[in-house]
Amino acid sequence: MLTLADKQNELRSLMRGMGRVLVAYSGGVDSSYLAATATDVLGSDANCIIGISPSVSEFQRTQARDLAQSRGFNFREIKTEEIADENYAANGSDRCFFCKDELYSRLVSEASEIAAVVIDGTNADDLSDHRPGRIAAANHGVRSPLAEIGFSKEEIRDASRELGLPTWDIPASPCLSSRIATGVPVTIERLDKIERAEAYLRSIGFREFRVRLHDDLARIEIAASEMLRMFDEVTIEAVNKKFSSIGFRHITLDLQGFRSGSTSARPQKVGNLIQISKLES
Repeated sequence: MLTLADKQNELRSLMRGMGRVLVAYSGGVDSSYLAATATDVLGSDANCIIGISPSVSEFQRTQARDLAQSRGFNFREIKTEEIADENYAANGSDRCFFCKDELYSRLVSEASEIAAVVIDGTNADDLSDHRPGRIAAANHGVRSPLAEIGFSKEEIRDASRELGLPTWDIPASPCLSSRIATGVPVTIERLDKIERAEAYLRSIGFREFRVRLHDDLARIEIAASEMLRMFDEVTIEAVNKKFSSIGFRHITLDLQGFRSGSTSARPQKVGNLIQISKLES
């Protein structure tokens, strides 16, 4: 069984064998570790590109740019247009396929001009999840070195800490569209509401959370370790006031707390929610 050191050495060897790579970079834990390792091994032959669209929050963009600059990545941004695709905007269970299909088609085109291999940060744990984007990756010949070698998420965090990457302990942060309930169309207006709401929670000190959107209802998920703060009367009043100004009609706190994938189907009941506020009609 390979140790973490064995896997790190194998990753570096794989990078050397590829010679020139284009990293699908997002600024998250996995792609940041992959980009840092590729840059350490290949220097400027490691190209790191982030796709920018309305589904990527300004917080994520800034985080990705800051890390790229501090670590000397050969970094660029490209604009993606997945939201213009009616299949993506319909927000079905396969939404991620259309997002990744758009991204990878552009990255493969960029890579063909410099004879680079397109790689992404998929890890071994991801392979057991429902991830339609993996089909798009396969269709475009995108490789996933971390998954190929068998890196788990925990190992990537440990390896990132060893490299001194500030991303080693950041919470996962998928695109803003993942906060919209399946079947509710993705629109610029909805993405903006979610981004503004999450930016506010971050500004008052919350670290791991999601604001899920169900039509005009905001369902706030907070990590268990931070849940008690949300029950503070002053916090409730402040969140209610801010979210109402953003345009949410109903503001609720999900007692099950933060968890991934909880908008994969529209809720049939709200018995596990505390309604923070309901505006009068």
